[in-house]
Amino acid sequence: MRIMTILSMILLLYPLLAAISYTIGGYLYNFVYKGNLKKFHRMSVEKEPFITIMVPAHNEEVVIEDTINYLAHEMNYHNYEILVIDDASTDLTVSIVQRLKLYIPNLRLIQIVENHGKAHAFNVAMAFAKGEFVLSNDADTTPEPDALWKYMNYFLDSRYQNTGAVTANMDTQNRNGLLEKSTTVEFSSIMGLIKRAQQGTLGSVYAFNGANTMYRKAAALDVGGFRQDRATEDISIAWDMQYNGWRVYFAPEIMFYMNIPDNGIDFYHQRLRWAMGGTESLIDNFWRIMRHPIKRIEKVVMLFDQMSSILWCLYYFFTTITMTVNVVLFMIIGEYSSASYTFESFVIFLSFMVVFGLSQLILALILDNDGAKLKYLLFAPLYLLFFWQINVITVVNTFFSAIKSTTTYESKGNWKSPKRVKINKDEK
Repeated sequence: MRIMTILSMILLLYPLLAAISYTIGGYLYNFVYKGNLKKFHRMSVEKEPFITIMVPAHNEEVVIEDTINYLAHEMNYHNYEILVIDDASTDLTVSIVQRLKLYIPNLRLIQIVENHGKAHAFNVAMAFAKGEFVLSNDADTTPEPDALWKYMNYFLDSRYQNTGAVTANMDTQNRNGLLEKSTTVEFSSIMGLIKRAQQGTLGSVYAFNGANTMYRKAAALDVGGFRQDRATEDISIAWDMQYNGWRVYFAPEIMFYMNIPDNGIDFYHQRLRWAMGGTESLIDNFWRIMRHPIKRIEKVVMLFDQMSSILWCLYYFFTTITMTVNVVLFMIIGEYSSASYTFESFVIFLSFMVVFGLSQLILALILDNDGAKLKYLLFAPLYLLFFWQINVITVVNTFFSAIKSTTTYESKGNWKSPKRVKINKDEK
């Protein structure tokens, strides 16, 4: 009974414990961890390894031309190709790419006649990629001009010979609306600080940023490529690589910029997919990691962090419903003091979460991109209140679907690209 009480308290306090852990981990990464590169060395043109930039595309007519032109003309690298994999687009995507091929000699196009999704597109591209290294680059994403040669530092240095993948630090292209500005804050807190904490304390990361990650092609092939039966191919392959003994790195010094949803529907659908992928990865990896927990102790820590996060979402959801029902019932029967006490207790609990979450967020904004995002701290309340609730709702909504999908093979192939936003050059 006492053990169950302790476990219940840990679950109740998970957001607070996680915020403290991520904050400490962020400090350790910045001031103690020695695995990340402090200085990047630019290699000569003759020594540049050949890279294939894989660009999966499905109905990307709004953004594909700008992305390809950027990749073709703005990268400070010479020895690479751009391989667009069109997954049965029904708009002008193919026509645009074919026109660009006339004056971009290192641009190639693969056309898939039936829509099978991003993971399938990557697996097809791996068979045609000429590079020893392959960069996943979404059609709405642009890496910083120095990204390619910076990535290579994590593969070519003598201490990185076992590197399977390096994932970069994401930022937003479009920041006009309240939702986009708040997402910028989220990327620093969730994608930035948590990955720093994982890398700095455990030497590994839970997930890649799928929109821009460099892979050693041999490592991707070693794990059988990208899983087509999972909602998030980037989370799945991150676990598969590390399970097979490949080292992976989060490189916050390498920036990339992605087009993010600017409306509630696309935003919610994106988060549904992320939540589904997170639960799937927990189920997929739990038993294979726990068979040898001492050998893979750092993976055990990440598993329990993910499991605690999912369980807390379920706990919070049902606790909120119970609290609401109790308050209503107390009001109906005239027990106003009990209703007030129940509601106030819940508000106090939320307040503690917000305080600790805000401290985590401030540190994240300071560490990320040399504090350049601190100006977005104004939008932290929306992130702390609205985004947290969306995260809970999406986890609950996809929980049983994720259990089902991990017990039966079901391809997640048919993708639908969200509405893209045309970006003005002055807006970045």
